[in-house]
Amino acid sequence: MNVLIIEDEKLAARKLERMLSVENLNIVDKLTSVTSSIEWFKTNEHPDLIFLDIQLSDGLSFEIFENIEVHSHIIFTTAFDEYALKAFKLNSIDYLLKPIDEDELHSAINKFRQYKNNNTSNINSSQLEQIKILLNNTQQQYKERFTVKVGPHIHSVPTNNIECFYSENKATYIHTNSGKNYLIDYSLEQLDELLYTTAFHRINRKFIINIDSMEDIIAYSNSRLKIKLKSYKEEDIIVSRERVKGFKEWLG
Repeated sequence: MNVLIIEDEKLAARKLERMLSVENLNIVDKLTSVTSSIEWFKTNEHPDLIFLDIQLSDGLSFEIFENIEVHSHIIFTTAFDEYALKAFKLNSIDYLLKPIDEDELHSAINKFRQYKNNNTSNINSSQLEQIKILLNNTQQQYKERFTVKVGPHIHSVPTNNIECFYSENKATYIHTNSGKNYLIDYSLEQLDELLYTTAFHRINRKFIINIDSMEDIIAYSNSRLKIKLKSYKEEDIIVSRERVKGFKEWLG
């Protein structure tokens, strides 16, 4: 069985690839964008099954189907709220919530194997429109940038340029990849709801870190972990003991 992964988060793609190898599936390729996917389908034999993230680096993955007819079954992988995705089941489209659970993955693949020879693989325009409307109405609104004030100036900081968020003296700050710190009008609790969970993770009462900004992870006292980021050096960043398990699961 040939499988294609379309996922723009490297960590999520690697984890899914490892999990699929246990299922004895042949991964023909891994793609990261709408544009590259459209071009790939034009020149390659369509696989039996696609694992497809909803939000890619250059837009929603639904745009792929608006530009080219895809002859494959599809399982969506997404961080969107489960309630918003119940309608996927109505059209025999399956989905997996991130972080992907091994048992749920196995169940989805078995469902595909059972239905493979009985159901049409294409998503029709009516199904596509229903899903898009549903997501637009109910999807979690993740922030892609933060507005900060520097003197009389206002700057916009994309989340992928943020190394970590931290609290200090009852205030919350951004620390950027370039080493700059900015005050923002959000608490860490609010940020927990506003940030992509696959990219950002809260490791203690003071820090939320970006997975791409970690330079090293070191075993620390009392079963804790010490994190070294690429530019933040002001103080030690320690994964609290009660959050170590969740942190390891986040890493995959």
